[in-house]
This record gives sequence, structure tokens and C-alpha cells, in this order.
Amino acid sequence: MAVKLSTIRQAFHMLKSIDFEQLGRLSEKIDLPKVMATVGKMNDQQLSGLMRMLQSSGGGQKKELPPVNGDFYDLSSLLSPEDKALQLRVREFMEQEIQPVVNEYWMKAEFPFELLPKLAALNICGSTYEGYGGPNKSFLMEGIVTMEIARVDCSMATFFGVQSGLAMGSIYLLGSEAQKKEWLPDMQQLKKIGAFGLTEPEVGSGAAGGLTTTVKRVGDTWVLNGEKKWIGNATFADVVVIWARDVDDNQVKGFLLRKGTPGFTVEKMHGKMALRIVQNGLITLKDCVVEEKDRLEHANSFKDTAKVLRMTRAGVAWLAVGCARGAYENALAYTLKRKQFGKPIASFQLIQNHLVEMLSNLTAMQTMVYRLSELQDQGLLADEHASIAKVFCSLRTRDVVRGAREVMGGNGILLEYNVARFVADAEAIYSYEGTKEINTLIVGRAITGFSSFI
Repeated sequence: MAVKLSTIRQAFHMLKSIDFEQLGRLSEKIDLPKVMATVGKMNDQQLSGLMRMLQSSGGGQKKELPPVNGDFYDLSSLLSPEDKALQLRVREFMEQEIQPVVNEYWMKAEFPFELLPKLAALNICGSTYEGYGGPNKSFLMEGIVTMEIARVDCSMATFFGVQSGLAMGSIYLLGSEAQKKEWLPDMQQLKKIGAFGLTEPEVGSGAAGGLTTTVKRVGDTWVLNGEKKWIGNATFADVVVIWARDVDDNQVKGFLLRKGTPGFTVEKMHGKMALRIVQNGLITLKDCVVEEKDRLEHANSFKDTAKVLRMTRAGVAWLAVGCARGAYENALAYTLKRKQFGKPIASFQLIQNHLVEMLSNLTAMQTMVYRLSELQDQGLLADEHASIAKVFCSLRTRDVVRGAREVMGGNGILLEYNVARFVADAEAIYSYEGTKEINTLIVGRAITGFSSFI
């Protein structure tokens, strides 16, 4: 077979770059005439293969690799310059301030209180609430901020969701004007911290009709008794939104329980395998007296509670996307550097299959939550929209983190490689803000017209 002229030219250019002093030293180690004779007998295909091998061995320029970027469909390009700048500021904060210390705090199950002033300076809490100090951003932008926080640490994203979504959201949607003015500006600046007390030791999914925490009106006050469990921020919150069943009318009502209220105690929960930085508490309420002014005046049934959950459930879907994106990007970066058999493992077919499956799930999730937030901004968000996103994204996040751990081999279980946390945290995301089963039934009711809830 004749050798192509293009191959000869390529070989000639490589010969021009040879250091002949090095060639002289090389001739002392190998039989150069024999090597040249062997090369001269090669056909075009064999010679091209030799050239590729020589180039990949370090003789040529280093291959320029694509950037590590989980936004495969470039959704961030749809943001305004102002919103894009905010996204990058949040990313910079998370990478420079949180990333260096996150594994240490995660292992100790402690919260980085000293970083709260810097987080407050980003001005991202309560961004969708008009007035009260917030920047008045879209739900889409709030979702992207949540994703950027979770991309580095899901615990900090959960803290943000409790503070900005559940706690502030309860006051914004259901509180009086006086309550909004008292709490929201300080909570927006993280000068006051909030928590959301709905879940109980024996009541999770059945909260709509099965709350065991009770409240009874006594004159101009309300008396609370019961327990709450898994309450994020509870150990250091200045105010906790407590949901309780009124013994007189059997309806769920909401109350703002202030720090230091007699009869209110909090025990930090220990032994968690996920979201370890989140300070979850077991709350005990024993004859806690709450004044009428601290009752959420527009929270008079569980339907009102559901308004808050609907709004924040979309945020949990975004949080799941951030978890998946962080795992994918860390795994991709690892495969580009990690070498086995003399080559980066990213060059192997089976590794690329894992990476593409992860990216496919991540891209589907991103496009889903993007549209979800558009619906929310248009005032068209329904329970089933938020629920199907939470189900899909938390489920697919499990797949992505599993794939990320897979391509990293044994290193995937070490915190220093920044994937093990995502693997663990994905399990908590899968369960909170409504289990897969409960959210599935919400969607099922919407598409069939039949309610299969007990």
C-alpha cells in the first residue's frame, strides 16, 4: 500500500523538530538503522498509528480539553447580565469560602456560623418577596441561586431553603403586616434566623390530618403542647414557625414561637449520615404560651400550610439539580486527571458511558426545573407541577451521584474528592419535602381525577 503524501509531510514536520543531540544519545541505546528500516516498511495506516502514539506520549503539544461544565444546554445564557453576574457571585462565594472548609464541618456535624455575614452580603434571602429588604428577583433566579449553593454543599442550600423559603415564606404568605415588618427585614439580612416546625416524631407524610402537636386558645393567648422532629436551624433559630392542630375546631394553625419562650426546648439530633452541617432539632413544647399577635393570621387550615410547601418544593427540585451537578462536575474533573494504563480514564469507553448518562439526567433535570420556575413566575404553578419535579429530580440525582462515585472507584468514598458528600446528601433530598410516594400521588390525582390518598 502506498504511503499518502499527507502522512509523509506530517512525518517530515516531526523530524524537523528533533533535537539531533538527543538523537545522538538515543543511538547509543537503540539500533536506529534497524528502527528506520522498520518504519520504512510501514504502510500508511501503520505509520499514522505510530504518529498518533508519538504525539500522545508527550512529544507534541498538550491536548486542550473541554471545560468542566454541567450546563450542557447553556441555560445560563438565557439570564440577563445582572442575573448572570449574581449567579457568578454566588458561585465565587461557595468555591472560595465554603469549599475549603465544608468537609471539616460536615465531618464534625457543625455549622459555619462565622460565614453568615458573608452569605448575608450576597443579598439573596427572600429574593422573591416584594419589599421588606429583598432584591425582588424571579423564582427562576432563586432556583439558580439554590442550585449554585447546592453545587458545592447541599447542607448550606438546605439552610438557605429553610431560612429564605419555609420560614420567611410562611410569614410572607400567611403573616400579618406587623409580623412581616418585624421579622422579614432582619431575616433577609440573616440577623434573625428562622425555622419551620411541621414534621413530628410519629407524623411525617400524614401531617395534613394527623398532627399530634395541639394548640388551645386560652383568653388572648394560645397554649402549645407536643413535639417536632427534623427541624432544620431549630437549635439556633430566633423564631420557629410551629404548626399545630387546634383542639377546638381540629384545623391546623401556624404560630411564631420566639426563642426563649418558657416550655420550649430543643435537642440537637445526632448520628445523621446526610446533610450533617444542617442543625436538625427535636423540639419539645410543654404548655408554651403564645400571644395572639404571634399567630399567623392567614394560617387557618392545612391548605394554607400547603401554599408554603408548594412554593418551596420547587426550590428542593433545584437543590437536587445542584447536588447532581456538583457530583457530575467533580467526577468529570477527576476522570480527566486520573490515569490508568498510561491514559486518563476519561478516554475509556465505559467511563465515557457513565459520564454521558450522568450528563443526560442532569440536563433533563435542569430543563425541567427551568420551566418549572417559569410557571412559578407566571403565577401558573400548581401542586402537581412542583411535585413531579421533586420526584423526578430527586430520583435522577440518586442515579447521577451513583455514577459519579462509580467512575471514581475507591476514591469516590473519600470526602477529599468531593463526591461522597453528594452521595450521602442525595438520600436526604430524596425524602424531605414530601416522599416520592406522596408527591407521586399528588401528580396521580391531577392526571386521573382520582385521589388515592388514604
